[in-house]
Amino acid sequence: MGAVAEAVSNRVTGWSILWAVLSIMAGVFALALPLEASFGAVLVIGWLLIFSSAFQFLHAFQSKGVGSIIWKVLVALLYLGVGIYFLIHPLLGMATLTLALAIFFLGEGVADLITYFKVRGHAGSGWILFNAIVTLILGFIIWRHWLSSAWFVIGILLGFSMILTGMTRLMVTLAARRLLAASASGSPDSSQLS
Repeated sequence: MGAVAEAVSNRVTGWSILWAVLSIMAGVFALALPLEASFGAVLVIGWLLIFSSAFQFLHAFQSKGVGSIIWKVLVALLYLGVGIYFLIHPLLGMATLTLALAIFFLGEGVADLITYFKVRGHAGSGWILFNAIVTLILGFIIWRHWLSSAWFVIGILLGFSMILTGMTRLMVTLAARRLLAASASGSPDSSQLS
């Protein structure tokens, strides 16, 4: 590997490591301040819905057919309404999102359970059952304590997600860095990668 390619790969992996560490740190802060993280997530989702409504609206007039245009305009108006609702009433937005999460987890758990019964007996099917049970329990707990947990559930889930994403990115980047170092030294030993 040439000196320029090595410098570029070190710079790229350096930025990737930085992003991974920042993601982990943000996840830790989200776990430490779940109410604030939930509040921030609702505001970000509100703005994303508003921007998405603008794109939907513009895309509607590029569609062919009156029915398609009307449908896309209605979707754009729905996105706009929900986005504004989240920005004006962020605490109610947290409650709404928490209920939506509970419904999502319950639905995903049921879908995983159905999948398990379809592939039961195949290698790895036990993990599908395990995931279904954990997801159903999580969805039921969130639903059961919906109003009391609405203020912090989103922040906690966001924190765990950011930490896991950061750790995954960090491990993948370090493995890539070891691979690049091994290929630069011409070492055929791939045992360094595990």
